[in-house]
Amino acid sequence: MSDPTNPTPAEVPESTSSSKGKTLAVVLGLAGLALVASYFGLRRHESQPTEMAPAAPTGDVAAAPPTTVPEVSLPEQDAEIRSHASQLSPDPELARWMNEKDLVRRFTAAVTSISEGASPRAMLGFLAPTGAFSVTEVDGTTVIDPASYARYDTVARVIGSIDTQSAASVYRELKPLIDQANAEIAPPGQTFNSSLSAAIQHLLKVPVQEGPVEVIPEGALHAYAAPELEDLSPAQKHLLRMGPKNMRLIQAKLRELKSSLGLPPVADR
Repeated sequence: MSDPTNPTPAEVPESTSSSKGKTLAVVLGLAGLALVASYFGLRRHESQPTEMAPAAPTGDVAAAPPTTVPEVSLPEQDAEIRSHASQLSPDPELARWMNEKDLVRRFTAAVTSISEGASPRAMLGFLAPTGAFSVTEVDGTTVIDPASYARYDTVARVIGSIDTQSAASVYRELKPLIDQANAEIAPPGQTFNSSLSAAIQHLLKVPVQEGPVEVIPEGALHAYAAPELEDLSPAQKHLLRMGPKNMRLIQAKLRELKSSLGLPPVADR
């Protein structure tokens, strides 16, 4: 039996509300991951400072105390984030996503969860697709119905449409907000840069499955028949559930983000 903390790829038909809670995990925060990367960007070189500190005065003149950025109410910054989102993609679905509240914390928490292999379902319920998971029979074998993959076409389309070059132009403006949220959410000493790099690396390890993907009944759910798939983390399984076409589109965008934002390599966690 699989680990109950590691959700299996499929569930039996269920109510609309419970299906939403399930499928947003399938969406996996991937949208949140790509959007955060795009909104806040990252320096091309991790070691390059964003600004130089002024030289300390000499002689008897006392040094001024370091300048600190005052904390702000993150939910009140949603309007600013929405204004920047329009620069990233012409897809109207993106604007609908941006109608949510407390966007900075949502996406920062989603990235942190994915970097740890956990499901971001609690933060990104608004990304849940419609329709229920379904299976079909191919030569006497139970496999995932391709119609289940099509439910995530919209999310993959929006992620694929994001202009990664636009990210750099808004990084300096929004970095204090993401840093503030990261200080609240991430483990002590873990920067947003490292979380984002780890999250992308974690998702790029998921193998694209061409052709039918076999599943087996497990109670009221289904599990992947292949042990190497069933042993993936919750976050990785959610990406796998989106199907090969959507996976290729999303992983290509993540590679583009990783390259254009100069993300450093990270050790496996």
